[in-house]
Amino acid sequence: MSNRELTVRMVPSVGHLSADQWNALGGDRNPFVSHEFLTALEDSGSVGEGTGWEPAPVIITDDAGDLLGALPSYAKGHSQGEYVFDHSWADALERAGGRYYPKLQIAAPFTPATGPRLLMKDASLAPQLLRAAEAVCLQSQLSSAHATFIEPEQLQYFEDADWLLRSDLQFHWKNREYPSFDEFLEQLASRKRRALRKERKGAQEGLKIVNLTGDDIKPHHWDIFWIFYQDTGARKWGTPYLTREAFDLLSERMSDRMVLGLAYQDDTPIAGALHFIGQDTLYGRYWGCTQEKRFLHFEMCYYQAIDIAIERGLKRVEAGAQGGHKLSRGYEPVQTWSAHWIADPGFRAAVADFLERERRGVATDQMFLDQRTPFKRT
Repeated sequence: MSNRELTVRMVPSVGHLSADQWNALGGDRNPFVSHEFLTALEDSGSVGEGTGWEPAPVIITDDAGDLLGALPSYAKGHSQGEYVFDHSWADALERAGGRYYPKLQIAAPFTPATGPRLLMKDASLAPQLLRAAEAVCLQSQLSSAHATFIEPEQLQYFEDADWLLRSDLQFHWKNREYPSFDEFLEQLASRKRRALRKERKGAQEGLKIVNLTGDDIKPHHWDIFWIFYQDTGARKWGTPYLTREAFDLLSERMSDRMVLGLAYQDDTPIAGALHFIGQDTLYGRYWGCTQEKRFLHFEMCYYQAIDIAIERGLKRVEAGAQGGHKLSRGYEPVQTWSAHWIADPGFRAAVADFLERERRGVATDQMFLDQRTPFKRT
């Protein structure tokens, strides 16, 4: 690697790059940093002009023009759609006379799912990618760079580069080689086991639930799901992040890595959930309904996801951000990580002090929650 002349530059979009070369850096194992996913967001207008998410991928190429490393990075004019909350940082810097926005975000937009944030053929490129992100901030007068939901295997690269680490908690389901959902239930305390069986029975009563993938997902299914997605998006965010076209493009480009679940009452669809399939993980992303039914959210988003993961031999389910209600349903507390580089030394010191205290609190919370999982005590 050291004998080759390397070039670091920013390109206008992921779509400017070869899908094969981009995916060879990590998109072939994680759906949310894949060329297909990121270009679907670009081409549908979900990111880009007017969204506050301006694609700004930083890449490293060799003297032959081959893509060796990349950051899925964006120039951000706000902090929406990130799920790692820094609004208080922005307020503090603005009150002190500084400017927090724009900033550089290294992430899968709108997606609180862990994955690689340094896309590279060789781990020796990690320091160069991180120095490139810092240089972009300094040259473009961005206040900071933020890599969110970093897969644990890459965390050390950021720590070695002296980025500030931040932790939070999510709830993930771990597949301990269960042959069936019932076998998973057998590992729970009897009271919890009865409660989950009762929830599933109540949720499924009077409904037909189907899980579609690949070519089985038809355009009219996306018309149905769009109604569900709009309802949830309007309630959670005011305006849904993804455009209607995004779902068509995702389906065209990666439907074999998606599972669309739909619940029908008689012949009428009343709820839906969308999951993405990774190399060893099922990722729950979007849910919505037009008719409230008790426990149906848990069935579509958590229990069906467990069924799918067991059937496909996947190691875990990541069912999105937050949600302490997942704990009693067999989803266990797991720390998630982000890393932050801040240009202003004084502001960096203040944030570092805050993060040190916050990390201690998160670790304490995890210890507390670990004692309250529904599993049998040995």
